[in-house]
Amino acid sequence: MKGIVFTEFMALVEETWGLKCVDDLIGIVNPESGGAYTSVGTYKYAELVSYITALSERTGIDASTLILTFGKYLAKAFMKQYPGYFRDAGDLFSLLKSIDNHIHIEVQKLSPNAMLPSITYEEQDENTLILHYQSQRQLADLAHGLILSCAEFYATEIDIERISISSIPITKERFTIRKIG
Repeated sequence: MKGIVFTEFMALVEETWGLKCVDDLIGIVNPESGGAYTSVGTYKYAELVSYITALSERTGIDASTLILTFGKYLAKAFMKQYPGYFRDAGDLFSLLKSIDNHIHIEVQKLSPNAMLPSITYEEQDENTLILHYQSQRQLADLAHGLILSCAEFYATEIDIERISISSIPITKERFTIRKIG
């Protein structure tokens, strides 16, 4: 898993619960990496799961909510680091439709071994987009948070209906995103 996920997760923890919480989590998890991350490094997905589990136990916030919150936070980091993707897309649905056939292709060029989710879509009408999410990792909540934050970026009020199709061994979810208003 790319280091940007880890660096931004630690930044969220520090901003929300403080540097002591970051240090405590590293001590609890005792990750193979030693807890030192760079945005361009690659780290084990299991470390992120361990951090989320430990943070959930420490805060009393369920893991699903933490992951969704992190997705919102991570989207804002992407907006700062890759403003061209957001500017060029122009609107929420165009951005979401470009994930697999543009954004993920660029990520694969930089990180050929990256295990990215598959995101396909169906346009029901001009106000409804259905995203099909498929991943070997249990991070559909992260995708949900990313979508919510992107909608805020484009000032698009939305409603999301989310249906879990399967979770083991591959997570498959369907997000029906409707523009409101």
